Amino acid sequence: MLSQLYLRNFAVIKEAAIDFHDGFNVFTGETGAGKTILVSAVSGVLGARLSKEIIRTGEDSAYISALFTDISPKVCGIISELGYEAEDNSLIITRELKHDSKNICKIGGRPATLQILKEVASHLIDIHGQRDSGQLLNPATHLQLLDDYGQLYEYKKNYRSFYDKAVAIEKKIKSLGVDENQKQKRIAELSYIIEEIDKAELVVGEEETLNSRKIKITNIQRIAMLLENARLLLDGDDERDAGAIRLMEGLRDTLLQLGAFLPEMNELSDKVEAMSIELDDMRMNVGSKLDGMEYEPNELDIIEERLELIHRLKRKYGGDVEDILKLRDKSKAELADIKQSDSKLKELHDQLDSMMDDLMQAADELTAARIKAGESFVAAVQAELSFLNMPSVKLFVDRKETESLKSSGQDEVEFLISTNIGEPAKPMAKIASGGELSRIMLSIKNVFADKDLIATSIFDEIDTGVSGKAAQKIGMKMKQVAKNRQVIAVTHLAQVAAFASHHLCIQKQVENDRTFTTVTPLSEIAREHEIARIISGENITELSLQNAKEMLELAKS
Repeated sequence: MLSQLYLRNFAVIKEAAIDFHDGFNVFTGETGAGKTILVSAVSGVLGARLSKEIIRTGEDSAYISALFTDISPKVCGIISELGYEAEDNSLIITRELKHDSKNICKIGGRPATLQILKEVASHLIDIHGQRDSGQLLNPATHLQLLDDYGQLYEYKKNYRSFYDKAVAIEKKIKSLGVDENQKQKRIAELSYIIEEIDKAELVVGEEETLNSRKIKITNIQRIAMLLENARLLLDGDDERDAGAIRLMEGLRDTLLQLGAFLPEMNELSDKVEAMSIELDDMRMNVGSKLDGMEYEPNELDIIEERLELIHRLKRKYGGDVEDILKLRDKSKAELADIKQSDSKLKELHDQLDSMMDDLMQAADELTAARIKAGESFVAAVQAELSFLNMPSVKLFVDRKETESLKSSGQDEVEFLISTNIGEPAKPMAKIASGGELSRIMLSIKNVFADKDLIATSIFDEIDTGVSGKAAQKIGMKMKQVAKNRQVIAVTHLAQVAAFASHHLCIQKQVENDRTFTTVTPLSEIAREHEIARIISGENITELSLQNAKEMLELAKS
């Protein structure tokens, strides 16, 4: 349940810590005192959109926190699955709005997004105001309400599994069942692509090899001249022009002769000998390169033609050689699929026919479950309406079969009502008044009370447009619901407020030209005066006080 709501610099509230209890909590106060602000604060801390204009004038930020205690183990498990922990079955949610930055949301002290905040909040509190009765006027919400009441999750899951499979098969059939002319045109396109690429006999890395060979052939004369010059420098050309090798041999012999007289020259002679061997290796390497300079006269033309073919295919199909080869393989696979499409189409149609039997059975089972849930739903709501002084109002679940199967099944559902005996049932939007809608919505909320895990319900002036005996019945019903869950209500009716277990009064004051709103828990005596004020206004009379006492005594009994 919601144990405490703390506000700082929120609208006209400078600072307030509001304690709640289990059972029936009620807020009252003069019009404009700020009752709706409190509901906005709860909505805000639970993820609703808040404007920065809500920050109190002259302040930099607004802060809200909500403390939840006695959270059920099942809801604690859901919160844990979302990545947060409710320690000791308690959880604190905070939200801070600043003028100069984004909102700061935290769950249990850890940062959270608004989306996660809303998800967690959906398992903690259910907030309903008179504006929310609008969903009753929208037939699009009625099917979901009925499914939720009947808890038809397994029926829907079973149906949806067959529906999704059928849709997937239909998509495949549609993709294969193209026009025959288009099919033949695509076959010709793919065949041409495959033939052209295969004919080119492309090899990954071939382009780099050809470019290297092209450079070599283009510069072969220059290369040959340099190699010949290197050979001459090493070998010489005749006896008169000795090369480096012969000169090194002469140097070696001279050093050997010197060694007979100067022994230290022997070391130099050995070094020259080693250099001579390296020069001889150079001569053999240069000679080998020179001998390999031969090439076919038209080889350069052949290379350029091959490179042009590769470049043309790259321009045409994009990417490099590897990408072109992948395109060919992909085209072959598509071509094979198209050529086999007739047999695949038959196979898919057979699968769909078989699937449709299962799908229709699942749809019929879901429909039967909805009809049964609708009967129970009508009976339960009807009992609530009767208690809330609306015995003549009759609720009907109008079910129609859709023209085709949808993701939600084969049913369209709309709630119809008849407000007077003998009148035909019509859509709520056409005949229900604001007060009637409030009580119908309260009836539905009460019917759902045992169907969900939410421990706290907040009602924001849903008794608008109601008075007298009907208002008293609403108060009785809220007190009854509060036996199994925490109920927090904002009301302007004395009949409703009298049934509360805990009464809080919202008051607006002006000090030093600034407006302040305070929230005060009321004692028994203070409750009598507040209820008397609601009955008679500011001029509280003995009669109104007596009426307030009687209301409180009646509510207790």
